[in-house]
Amino acid sequence: MTETEDLLRRHAPQVLGALVRRYGHFDAAEDAVQESLLAAAGQWPAGGVPDNPRGWLIKVASRRLTDALRSEEARRLREERAAALAPRDAFWVPPPGSDSADRAPSEDDTLTLLFLCCHPDLTPPAQIALTLRAVGGLTTAEIARAHMVPEATMAQRISRAKQKVKGTRFGRPEKWEERLPAVLHVLYLIFNEGYTATSGSALQRAELAGEAIRLTRTVHRLLPGDCEVTGLLALMLLTDARRAARTGPHGELVPLDEQDRALWDKAAIEEGVALVTRALSQHRPGPFQLRAAIAAVHDEAPSPDATGWQEILGLYDVLVRLVPGPVERLNRAVAVAMVRGPRAGLAELAPLEAELTTSHRLDAVRAHLLERAGDPEAARAAYESAATKTLSLPEQRYLQSRADRLRP
Repeated sequence: MTETEDLLRRHAPQVLGALVRRYGHFDAAEDAVQESLLAAAGQWPAGGVPDNPRGWLIKVASRRLTDALRSEEARRLREERAAALAPRDAFWVPPPGSDSADRAPSEDDTLTLLFLCCHPDLTPPAQIALTLRAVGGLTTAEIARAHMVPEATMAQRISRAKQKVKGTRFGRPEKWEERLPAVLHVLYLIFNEGYTATSGSALQRAELAGEAIRLTRTVHRLLPGDCEVTGLLALMLLTDARRAARTGPHGELVPLDEQDRALWDKAAIEEGVALVTRALSQHRPGPFQLRAAIAAVHDEAPSPDATGWQEILGLYDVLVRLVPGPVERLNRAVAVAMVRGPRAGLAELAPLEAELTTSHRLDAVRAHLLERAGDPEAARAAYESAATKTLSLPEQRYLQSRADRLRP
């Protein structure tokens, strides 16, 4: 990704948030933003990046949008929204051509857009899909793969969500907490897509994980006393701390137990541990806090052999009571295997067959446990099955290499 492309990707959600706040018309605003991005991509490489790139994009997108909304009725409705919704110190979009278009926003428009996408009138799947598209910058195909639905189905879901919020008054929600569970779940999905991309030639999309961390920090500043917000931020930091050690010199996947722990980000680990410790001290444990606590046990272990698997299993026991999903139970099966042996872990996988039939992770875990249990032929078949199910090229290569290593 070039410097210009990275700059455009970072500013796009903020520009969209600013336009929708001022004008409404989500679909039309999104089209205008896309046109401004295309204009920037064509002009900036040759003419140079403006001093205030976000202001430039807002000015151009605003001009495109006002051109699209020609009728007097559209202008009148736009003005009424602005008068009714904008707080005194809120960011405002001036008329095209005005020098004040470079004015800095008084709040993070990306965050405001995030909460709009998690509007209570939308179903949770629609909230997540719209936010991943508008704020996370994921393609419809990527979102569809993450939810294991056809791309056409996801495209329709996103389109319906846009139409539903089209006439929504776009101001700062009076009760942020009402939308908070959906917001946190969306941020978690964005981070996961950045930390382990579901497809493509790169294992990680660092810019996407970084944006999820940035947005979560913003939510944490807004709600510093919420234990789950704190837990999610801790989880992201503790997980992202291992990023530099997760790939080899050629982008190949390096599993956790083979990583060079000297490459882990010690400052991020210290901050994450402090955050989760503070959250858990409130004695209101939630799923994100528990996941962060598990990540902390891994990160604080000086070596794979020193990992506190008994403690991890205890944390998973609590987690699956709160969130009895298949992914949580699959992760718990690994902990069971580390404490009680691979055969005990394999026994935990059978009930997950029906729920994870298309997931490569089930086959990958089975392969690992079969290999540890001394059944190389079955392990090789499971590794090969897992390799065919993932769309991530680094994961495919890693899983296939494990299978090849077990050939007689």
